[in-house]
Amino acid sequence: MSTSSRPALKDDYAVIASWISSAEACSRWAGPALAYPFKPADLSTLLAKPQSQEMVLLDADQNVVGYAQFWPRDEQRVHLGRIIVSPATRGLGYGRQLCEQLMQQAIAETGLPVISLRVYRDNPGALHLYQQLGFTEVGADSNEEVLAMEYKVRKSLVT
Repeated sequence: MSTSSRPALKDDYAVIASWISSAEACSRWAGPALAYPFKPADLSTLLAKPQSQEMVLLDADQNVVGYAQFWPRDEQRVHLGRIIVSPATRGLGYGRQLCEQLMQQAIAETGLPVISLRVYRDNPGALHLYQQLGFTEVGADSNEEVLAMEYKVRKSLVT
């Protein structure tokens, strides 16, 4: 599978917005601070977080098939968030490609030793992917609905 990534461009936000079909889907993806419905043209501003970086995943035909962000969480952790793959392409391996590229970029940009994320417990596909990528549960930061996970960066991955 040939994919590439780049920062999101203005026109990408309309594509990303089309993947969010309800207030519940919006909250699960971006958190309660992002009200639904929203204007696609405002999405870049609505998703902005201090020190965050974003990326889109492109398929071989340069179609946007995924979006994600990362930002420093604290002095030890970089957090991955707002990870989403086009509903039309789920199950095809794009989630893995997006996460692997996001992890590499987050490590390269921050040099932090731990990557964190949160996943809904009722999202078995994402949970399984994160476990395959080496993330482990952080019980103290988890609750009944959401599982906190962390990945310890191996020194060989830091370039």
